[in-house]
Formats: sequence, C-alpha cells, structure tokens
Amino acid sequence: MRSILHADLDAFYASVEILDNPSLRDKPVIVGGDPNARGVVSAASYEARKFGVHSAMPLRTARRLCQNGVFLPGRFSRYNELSRQVMALFASYTPLVEPISLDEAFLDVTASRAAFGDGEAIARRIKDRVLAEIGLVVSVGVATNKLCAKVASDLRKPDALVAVPPGGEAAFLAPLPVTRLWGVGPQARQALADYGVTTIGQLAALPEATLRRRFGIHGAELRLRAQGVDPSPVVPTHVPKSVGHEITFDHDVTDPARLEATLLDLAESVASRLRRHHLAAGGVQLKLRYEGFDTITRQAPLGHQARESEPMYELGVALLRRALAPDRAVRLIGLTAINLSEAQQLTLFDAPEQNDRITASIDAVRKRFGDAAITRARLIGHRDRRRPDFGMRPDAPSDEREP
Repeated sequence: MRSILHADLDAFYASVEILDNPSLRDKPVIVGGDPNARGVVSAASYEARKFGVHSAMPLRTARRLCQNGVFLPGRFSRYNELSRQVMALFASYTPLVEPISLDEAFLDVTASRAAFGDGEAIARRIKDRVLAEIGLVVSVGVATNKLCAKVASDLRKPDALVAVPPGGEAAFLAPLPVTRLWGVGPQARQALADYGVTTIGQLAALPEATLRRRFGIHGAELRLRAQGVDPSPVVPTHVPKSVGHEITFDHDVTDPARLEATLLDLAESVASRLRRHHLAAGGVQLKLRYEGFDTITRQAPLGHQARESEPMYELGVALLRRALAPDRAVRLIGLTAINLSEAQQLTLFDAPEQNDRITASIDAVRKRFGDAAITRARLIGHRDRRRPDFGMRPDAPSDEREP
C-alpha cells in the first residue's frame, strides 16, 4: 500500500515576509505591491483573509476590504531561496519528491516507512523540522494516493495534518463539495448541479453512462476520482507544461504598436526562462484582458521547438492581430510558451553556436543585474510594471489557488 504526502506551505509569500520581519506577526499582510496601483494580490496572510482578501484579487479591491492591510512587493529571490531549503528537507526523507510549485510538493514515502515510521509519523517529522529549521508552517495530507493527499492537506489549514486511512478514501471524500475534486471547475460544477450533485459522494454514485454522456471520456475519470481512485505516481522530475509572463498596464492601452512592443518584452523574458531551465516551446498562447476584466486566450503551434524570442514574438503578434478587438482598451497582456520539451529541434538554417553564445551572454547579464539590465532598443520607454509571475505551471486545475 502506497504512502503519499502532499506538503503545502501556508500562505507562503506572506509567511516569508512575516518570518523576515516579526513585527508583521498578527497583522494582515498582503503581497502584491502598491495598493493604489493596478495589479493583483499574490498572497495574503490568514489575518488578511478574514477580510475577504485572496490571491488574484485586484489590489485596489484588497485595499477597500482591508484598509489596515500591510501591502508589500514580492521578493521572489527570497521565496526561491526558502523553497529550495524546504524541498531539500523533503528530499532527506525520500528521493521521490515532485515539486508542484515553490510552496508545495508530493512525496512518496512508501519505501521510507522502515526508517522513519508510517506516513503520518513522517508528516509530523517534516512539519516539526520545517518550523524549527526554516521557521515556516507547512500543512500536510497523508493518503494512499496524490488526489486524497492533496484534498487532505487543504482541509484544516493552517498548520494541518490530516491522514486518510487506507481503504477509507471514498468515505473521506464523500461529504466534501464537488469543487474539492480535481477537474471540477465552475462549468463542471454547474453541469453536475443540473443532476442534483453537490458532493463528491453524490458524484461517485452517478452511473458511469450518465457521466460519459455529459462529459465524454472524462466522465469515467471523474467518477473514479470521486471514488478516491488515483493511480498516478509521484514523479520526482518533470517538465513544466508552460512558462509564461504577463504585464498589467498602469493605464488601459488601445495602441496596437505598444501592445506589439510589449509582446516583444514578454517574449524576451519567457525565452530567457526557457533557456535557464533547458526547455523549448512547441507553441505559444496569447492572453488579453480588456477593461471590465473580460479575458480571452488564443494559441497556435510553432513551426518547430524553439527557445528563442523571435519565433514566439512573431507568432504572438500574429495571434494578437487576429484576436484584438477594435476600439477596446487592453488592461493586461500575457505570453506563454506551451507544449514544452527538454530538447530543442533546430531547423536546417539555424546557427546554434552563434545564437547560443549571444543568448548566453544576454542571459548572464540579466541573471546578475535583472531583466531590465539589457533590452532591445525598440523597448526603451515601453517597459511597464510587471505582475510578479514565475509562470512555470504543471498540469493543474485551471482555478487559481492561494500560495
């Protein structure tokens, strides 16, 4: 019987700020930047959440809800540093650690039980050590599979330790709302409500044929998850599904030339991160958010796997020109590299040695001095304030969740 942990650092970004500045303890801390500027909340402490503040909320809304909030810019080099320490601590219990983001990971501790005790004992050891050695609080779920472990870690935050007994997966999930289940977003929730289904147990009891008619082949998978079945392994290394970056403008933009220049800036940033992680893109996704928060996405494949900015930029511009609504102001624009692989497929006419030398020099300068240290002449005067976004995404539900 497998023993899987899902470990999730509580309100990670906000908790790091409180760790480094203890005077912030018990105060509503909101990470994201200037509350009078246009941007979104990256993380909120539990004190801030009592006021209704949550991640992805506009900062100005957060300010209205929590007027005494302490608003801070993100310090992502510091978050990366502590994340590495936590992941290294996880790895001292098992080599099977699958990071999902900076603040969460799955651990397969099946083979570690002889040395450290059962899954719950290992979870308690990890919680104690993360707090004592790093100063952060981690919630942990323990189960025989990844699905139940993740649901368990989310149930009693903060500082949770929830263990699902082997054989009790379906009973554990049954009373919970269907939205707790992977793959059930707003549309699926509404479709299930049409059948009178609001809990996972009710979903598990639906005939498979009914779910297949409504959801196609995914209906059977949905029913298995509702029954607590998830055979997926913990994969210690994996290729992210996407690498992206987005910019929220200080003022809504209608000028297509400025949007295209911004896309070049985004393509440079995304390409640099692809190279840093030895990845290449097979396609590009464009994201546009208009005034009023209407959001659209468009995507298309590249002609070949690439990690240079030019092909991603050119495809992004083509998508923009087809998708841009005339006379509508753009609030946010984003560019994401998709269909990633670990190897670049070069075309016959590429000059890899020359290109690699140039890009390696550019990447070295940016790594030391920041993205703005070196840029194209066309972008001078066009750089806007960025929403902090690492943009490396595994295969995860579409709904955003709190770090």
